[in-house]
Amino acid sequence: MEVKNIADVQKEELGVLGQMINMEHEQVLFCQDKEVGLKAIIAVHNTVCGPALGGTRMWNYSSEEEALRDVLRLSRGMTYKNAISGLNLGGGKAVIIGDSRKDKSEALFRRFGQFVDSLAGKYITAEDVGISPQDMTWVSMETKHVSGLPGKSGDPSPVTAYGVYMGMKAAAKLQYGSDSLKGKKVAVQGVGHVGEYLVKNLQKEGAEIFITDIHEDTLKRVAKTYGATVVAPDEIYDLDVDIYAPCALGATVNDETLKRLKCSIIAGAANNQLEDEQKHGEAVREKGIIYAPDFLINAGGVMNCYGEVYNIPSDRIMGMAQDIYATTLDIITKAQKEGIPTYLAANRMAEERIKKLAHIKQYF
Repeated sequence: MEVKNIADVQKEELGVLGQMINMEHEQVLFCQDKEVGLKAIIAVHNTVCGPALGGTRMWNYSSEEEALRDVLRLSRGMTYKNAISGLNLGGGKAVIIGDSRKDKSEALFRRFGQFVDSLAGKYITAEDVGISPQDMTWVSMETKHVSGLPGKSGDPSPVTAYGVYMGMKAAAKLQYGSDSLKGKKVAVQGVGHVGEYLVKNLQKEGAEIFITDIHEDTLKRVAKTYGATVVAPDEIYDLDVDIYAPCALGATVNDETLKRLKCSIIAGAANNQLEDEQKHGEAVREKGIIYAPDFLINAGGVMNCYGEVYNIPSDRIMGMAQDIYATTLDIITKAQKEGIPTYLAANRMAEERIKKLAHIKQYF
């Protein structure tokens, strides 16, 4: 599976089908219902390894074009995430255009659930940014193709955060010679569901934590609970820290921020952290920063959903999330030996599994 660099696709300003072809998407479904205020896009990237599983994000995008770019990038990332994690799942994602603090309703999510159901199991949804377990409960009233429900696997955030924590410790092992994070300065950008659980893990180990978020109420509560230092959103890039942990939206590792970042490790929960994979992946490597590939270390959440879909016990899922430590060590070590960016080493591992499964399916 070989695709063009994401940034190149965007620069070409292609139409919907052109972007799908360049990024090798199978299907994109546009959903709208004026009466309930629903405007959504579901993107199915690849189903070679199984049905496409990926969360639904609710965000107040500035344009429909921005929402489309995001869902295409996110769904592609899910394909790689599920493949490198050894899951029998493909990659998909959905975005709902709207303010998650103002525009939610039972009717909106139930209508969205009907659109998910129209894909007949090709796409399985779950929580992502701006979405709660209650929202997924409403979705589940209209379709069985949903995971992360209360009473089942529930909120995947704790498992996601634990996997990020394991990946961060693995990166520390290779960068500092020890995986201990005690006394390490960590800047966590975004303390929503996953970010807060990551802060909790870091606080238990004795890390010095700096946090920022766009929601003041959340920021104050997390700072008070875990003894973290609050900084302004733009100030997070200028801190003299050991580890930068982006846990909000993607593309925060870019031309401007790389001039300012003083960390030696980038390891966080956000998807698509490199604005341009090729350019910024190489720039990070040249600066001597170890980048723990986001789709590798933030895979705990999808593992949690996978357990719900295939009835896998929670203790086994936590074991899978813990294994992210070993996989991260392997990927970083491989990248260092071959002199390539870590994202590329991770991509190749994921693509190799997809290629093998595609070959097997030729005989059925």
